[in-house]
Amino acid sequence: MPKGYWIAHVTVTEPDQYMLYASAAPLAFAKYGAIILARGGNALQMEGEGRPRNVVIEFPSLEAAVDCYNSEEYQSARVHRKGAGIADVVLVEGV
Repeated sequence: MPKGYWIAHVTVTEPDQYMLYASAAPLAFAKYGAIILARGGNALQMEGEGRPRNVVIEFPSLEAAVDCYNSEEYQSARVHRKGAGIADVVLVEGV
């Protein structure tokens, strides 16, 4: 079964509020078998528009990534992200 990937590009506008999200979201990720491959750090935007914060999370499957996103645990964390920044999030099936 192909793995699933969660790819997020984020601009944080309210760091204190965003930290509430950042401290709560890993609980959901752990529950669904996620491995954080990239979070923040240096990035080179080669084409298109970018955001300062980039995140790549691997899941056992696309279904696990979707289940995590829709979970009560993640949605509770996500409340803190609303208003704390701008995010583009895509879930992708691996090859």
